[in-house]
Amino acid sequence: MKTRDIKYKNLGISIIFTLACIVFSLYYFESITLGICLKKLGIPLFRLIFFISIGLLAGQLIEGLGWTKQVAILARPFFAFSNLGNRCSAAFTTAFISGAAANAMLLDFYKDKKISKIQLFLSNYINQFPAFFLHLPTTVFIVLPLTGFAGALYFIITFLATLFRTICFLVFGSLFLKPDQNLEKEDNYILSAQKKKKIEKETKTDLTSIIIKIKSKLPKRIINIIIWVLPIYTIVFILNSNGVFDYLNQSLAGAVTLTIMPVESLSVVILSFAAEFTSGFAAAGALMDAGVITIKQTVIALLLGNILAFPVRALRHQLPRYMGIFSPKMGLQLLLSGQLFRVLSIILMGIFYYILA
Repeated sequence: MKTRDIKYKNLGISIIFTLACIVFSLYYFESITLGICLKKLGIPLFRLIFFISIGLLAGQLIEGLGWTKQVAILARPFFAFSNLGNRCSAAFTTAFISGAAANAMLLDFYKDKKISKIQLFLSNYINQFPAFFLHLPTTVFIVLPLTGFAGALYFIITFLATLFRTICFLVFGSLFLKPDQNLEKEDNYILSAQKKKKIEKETKTDLTSIIIKIKSKLPKRIINIIIWVLPIYTIVFILNSNGVFDYLNQSLAGAVTLTIMPVESLSVVILSFAAEFTSGFAAAGALMDAGVITIKQTVIALLLGNILAFPVRALRHQLPRYMGIFSPKMGLQLLLSGQLFRVLSIILMGIFYYILA
């Protein structure tokens, strides 16, 4: 059987399985209706696949038109220092607009053997830096009115944690990635691409050749991603709609606070933070204004809430995207390792704040 036929067969199985899950949920779970499915499953799924497709298309266009250096120009010195190269730098720039599109670009470069696996992993970790700023405008205007100075300190600490691990990843690349395996290979590719362009211009335009290449590669990549995104995203949606993640969050937060911080007021902050993002800050602000907890206690509580909430948040929001874009195995590896580094950096900065404040 041809590879193309296998992909379409797998796509059919994925769609049938997804539809079966939705029908089962509509029939057996009162919390799920057709309207909820359309609003909270259909629209987010369409948006996710759209941005992934845009990322794959952007990667193909940037590569085909020779714009890699131009797109990567802002972050080029840092990625040159870390031996990650222009393609990873281009994905980093894209991450300021869309994390899904940036990850799709990294996958595309990796599939075409333009970057190595370790380059992909490091770039994905580093892309947490633009992701921090991507969500910042929304969260800042929610958090600061609720928690004031304590909320500002919380953002400063989480930013320093993001900056610290980004610097660590760049230094790691500089020490352990060999330039011969990265930059020279990339330069050779650029030279060979220039030679190819001269030959192609004799028979067809560059734009035509790029379109042909996109037509041959893009649909296959999108289909392969959809095969995994549909069922994983649907299962996570069903579990979330039935309160599974909220239960896990509260159970985890309750168990940890009993052993680490048995103070009732701080437990309330952590529990509410784990249950829902805004409510945690609202609870913290109310307790702080009432004089129950100090600014320092508020900041520590919010940091702990962030750390405790991360496992279930990652499963709820990021697992379908990572496993769908990269593959179940690689996506899970990226998600778990990336979140582990994030938590460790927040703990480290939190300890510094606790000692110095």
